[in-house]
Amino acid sequence: ADPSFLDVRSASQARAAVQSAESALILAKAELEETIAEREFAEGELRRAEQLIRSQTIAQRALDDAQRSFKTRAAAVTTARAAIAMREFELAEARARLLTPIETQDLHGNCDCISIPAPLSGQILRLFHESETVVPAGEPLVEIGNADSLEIVVDLLSSDAVKVEPGQTVIIDEWGGASPLTGEVRRIEPYGFTKVSALGIEEQRVNVIIDINEPREQWQRLGHGYRVETRIVLWQGTNVLKVPLTALFRDGEAWAVFVEEDGRARRRHVELGHNNGLEVEITSGLSDGEQTVVHPSDRIVEGIGLTARQDSAG
Repeated sequence: ADPSFLDVRSASQARAAVQSAESALILAKAELEETIAEREFAEGELRRAEQLIRSQTIAQRALDDAQRSFKTRAAAVTTARAAIAMREFELAEARARLLTPIETQDLHGNCDCISIPAPLSGQILRLFHESETVVPAGEPLVEIGNADSLEIVVDLLSSDAVKVEPGQTVIIDEWGGASPLTGEVRRIEPYGFTKVSALGIEEQRVNVIIDINEPREQWQRLGHGYRVETRIVLWQGTNVLKVPLTALFRDGEAWAVFVEEDGRARRRHVELGHNNGLEVEITSGLSDGEQTVVHPSDRIVEGIGLTARQDSAG
């Protein structure tokens, strides 16, 4: 990773550390020269002692002292050279602390910039800082996303979310294309959150994650943060007998509708199945083709005459 910028105090401390390491290296080199001189002197003393011992001018003890002194001085030279190597490494480490991101640009070409690797491949969706500024560590700079992995997040009322299951079909409308898209529920978040509605009512909401099933080419203009409308298919069937929800009314403990028979209104109790808030499945009590009163008012009673209303077009 590239080095970070230093503040004024840290930079001053790093420069002082470099100067200290340079001085320590000079001292180590001087100590090496001193030990070399002492070794050369001890080597000369040893040669003279070896000549004198042959003529029995000095005692054996003097020769032993000369040999010991030479070996000690030679070891001191080796120690001094090792100290120089250590001081050189310390100086290199101190200089490395002064490196800035700009000084490492040669490793990334000739760009006068700082290389910041992205955690994933994709497109830049948003810039958090459009102009140069000092940012602390951990500050987000850009938002990156992969449009090929686009997902839809729908917040449902918690009472509706409990009816949704992964794998259910989703119809995606009002996204800007010529025809609706199809999707599939992938996940229902396990936690809810409070959201204030347009009427100022606090509601518990749950996020539902939806994947788009259509090929990418059909919805390539969709992007992050776009608005769509979704309808989740909770149940579907074939040859379903259904009536508008407005045709139903309570008759005691039962549900009922008014059916047209020979121009008269006849009350009919019915059994209900699934409903989508607009239409209701009728499981018993009605037959296919029978006509019902869509909006029965209090003026509609058993046996009253009915006339079909012709809606005007346009």
